[in-house]
Amino acid sequence: MDTLTLQDQDDDLYLMSNVQPAESGLPFVACISERQGQHDARVKLAHKAPNRIATVTVRPTIEVVVGKLSKGDLDLVGRWIELNRDVIIAHWEGKMPSSRDILNALKPLPKA
Repeated sequence: MDTLTLQDQDDDLYLMSNVQPAESGLPFVACISERQGQHDARVKLAHKAPNRIATVTVRPTIEVVVGKLSKGDLDLVGRWIELNRDVIIAHWEGKMPSSRDILNALKPLPKA
């Protein structure tokens, strides 16, 4: 699988909040950010930052737009996004600029 680096995508790393697996319940790091570029809110996923494995849209539907995820991983990410969509979008819209506030507001996936 090809990996992309965050720098390759011209992301402003200062606007990103990295959510670690212990905080999200996902098997990878989830990166969310304030508005950047022409696209809508997205979640960037990496096994270890900055090596990204996929970028997933948040609305209107959850789908992979860069990279690849297995169906099982996409289902997990989809459940996490649904659980946290309001926080992810508030951060995207600049209504929650503090990483501390964001990380405190995000909910982890329930343990199986």
